[in-house]
Amino acid sequence: MDGDGGASAPPFAVIIGAVERRTVWLVGMMGSGKTTVGRALARRLALPFVDTDAEIERDAGMSVARIFSVEGEAGFRRRERDAIGAVAGRAAVVSLGGGAIAQPGSADRLAATGTIVYLRARPRTLLGRLGAAESRPLLRGLDETERLAKIESLLAERSAQYERAEVVIDTDGSTPAALAAMLAGRLAGGRG
Repeated sequence: MDGDGGASAPPFAVIIGAVERRTVWLVGMMGSGKTTVGRALARRLALPFVDTDAEIERDAGMSVARIFSVEGEAGFRRRERDAIGAVAGRAAVVSLGGGAIAQPGSADRLAATGTIVYLRARPRTLLGRLGAAESRPLLRGLDETERLAKIESLLAERSAQYERAEVVIDTDGSTPAALAAMLAGRLAGGRG
């Protein structure tokens, strides 16, 4: 019998051991493909897709870059915690901002409410995908050499948290559709 008054199970749940986890959290650096792969994965799993950055922008009525400018990184991170809290435990595929998992307590919260999937990419791949990156507050105004150095630095800072993910997928040289198919198989317990 359900402990919540007989509510039905979510339409999709990833079972890891004996623990049901509802949210598929996509983590990784900016440019790793979280949004693109996330949309494709959500379609495959017939789940809603949520991009926390897009939710933050909608709620704030301004872009992430503008939030950083007006409220600073601390203000953005507060909004990010709220966005994560709003979706935690829901049956959904959720794309998180690149630094979300690196915030204090975040990795534990994500692990407790879902399955963490790390979309890993090499720094040069990320640089190529991001281009001039003018919409990325942490890279704005940097030349190509500086952007690569910043990507490498951020990756070094966040790598230990990213690597805590239950599923790690290398995205270099793969298409979003292929990655989504592989992830769907992995999440369903197949070989993907």
